[in-house]
Amino acid sequence: MIKVKKALLSVSDKKGIVEFARGLRDFDIEIISTGGTFELLKKEGIDVKKVSEVTGFPEILEGRVKTLHPIIFGGILAKRDSHSHQQDMKKAEISTIDMAVVNFYPFERLIKEKSLKLEDSLEHIDIGGPSILRAAAKNYADVIAVSSPENYSEILDELKKNNGKISINTSMKLARNVFSMTSEYDRIISNFLTGKKEDEEILPEIIAMNLCKVKDLRYGENPHQKASLYSEFQEDSRAGIFDYEQIHGKELSFNNLIDIDSALSIAGIFDLPCTAVIKHTNPCGVGVDEDLTMSLKKALECDPISAFGGVFSFNRKIDKDTAVKLSEMFIEVVIAPGFDEDAVEILSKKKRLILLKRKKDFSDKKKDGYDFKKISGGFLVQEHDKHKISKEQLAVVTRRKPEESEVEAMLFGWKIVKYVKSNAVIFTSQDRTLGIGAGQMSRVDSCEIAIRKAEKLNISLVGSAVSSDAFFPFSDSVELIAKSGATAIIQPGGSIRDKEVIEAADKHNLTMAFTDYRQFRH
Repeated sequence: MIKVKKALLSVSDKKGIVEFARGLRDFDIEIISTGGTFELLKKEGIDVKKVSEVTGFPEILEGRVKTLHPIIFGGILAKRDSHSHQQDMKKAEISTIDMAVVNFYPFERLIKEKSLKLEDSLEHIDIGGPSILRAAAKNYADVIAVSSPENYSEILDELKKNNGKISINTSMKLARNVFSMTSEYDRIISNFLTGKKEDEEILPEIIAMNLCKVKDLRYGENPHQKASLYSEFQEDSRAGIFDYEQIHGKELSFNNLIDIDSALSIAGIFDLPCTAVIKHTNPCGVGVDEDLTMSLKKALECDPISAFGGVFSFNRKIDKDTAVKLSEMFIEVVIAPGFDEDAVEILSKKKRLILLKRKKDFSDKKKDGYDFKKISGGFLVQEHDKHKISKEQLAVVTRRKPEESEVEAMLFGWKIVKYVKSNAVIFTSQDRTLGIGAGQMSRVDSCEIAIRKAEKLNISLVGSAVSSDAFFPFSDSVELIAKSGATAIIQPGGSIRDKEVIEAADKHNLTMAFTDYRQFRH
């Protein structure tokens, strides 16, 4: 057990610190403190001594140096059972410090909120705080390292239970928390400075990544696989897939989360009310309309069979009419910016249906950092695909120029095809998907599947546009497209047989535009 006689308190987050300090004083624990923490405790009538009184050295460099002193670090790092350490302490007239209560300047939050210049951002990098905590955590056998206000009540309870002492097990647990916290803090700063680099390096030599467990999942992709959900963000700065509130339904599964990740981006790329239906990470229907219920109807018409048990994503609040339509189907997840009260009442009758309320808009343009893909022994790392194209950037390569309606249909499809597994070929009108071919080993197979799905549902492809995530290597797909009744094609171009493909389009009076960008999704 560790007897606590003296504690150092120096916190940026003042939540609960006054009550905690009072609790320490109840055990006659001497408190030393710095700056704003000292002023607050003094104002509240708590007996506290300034660090500069202990060290005999004032704060300097506009507060950059306050606790970085041998009297402070000697008091924390000294081994209590080491004769040589105790001799050194006696010679230097240093007394031991048994507890360090520290949290850091909120670097990440401050640089986001204030949009600071680089030189100003550097002032919010905490040096003394992490150093003190690391020293205390290293010496956890003798010193308690307290890095979060969440630990205050637990520590006070244990002090009360053990007559002013803390167990080694508790101290070791707190030390682990410290090293996780300082590692994450350094990662945030490293990634920030990486984003400010002025050289031509595309990706950094080292990428630091800390993952915090959010919760265990029932199982992984299959019931025999264990799985957990981790976040790369601290709890107070989580974004993306974590930025939701579950308001109804069963617990989210591993596969639900993968589909939700795909669903979040698609609906968010459209300005009009949009419905995106996701199944096994692929969109099986997307529709837009001035009326949300109509957007749902359009999305469902593309592939109502595959929509069974899917994830439905919306970019508008779910109203009563849309909820009534949704209640008629078997759905795994509905995710939207909000739900009317009537909608919640209707959908909550399905006990297992998961309803997720998005807290913020989420689309590719909001994504920060890098895209990681795990492979055996490492990771593949790339930038997020944030490419967008306007009609002015389309390079029309055929004799016939597209009508305005064809341009709109092509651009609609091009927005969606990047979310379809390669090889991807999709048929669209201006406001909905009509046929989707995904994940095939050849492009012509994807083309045939998209056409066959549309024909099976009696969906007319006459006048539709076709989007391909990569170039057509042969003209066979163009022949199929012409036969289906589609009249426009948008694709990256870049095949050694581009000329042959363009000639096939001209032969059938199709219009074709190149984007010069490929949109593979593996």
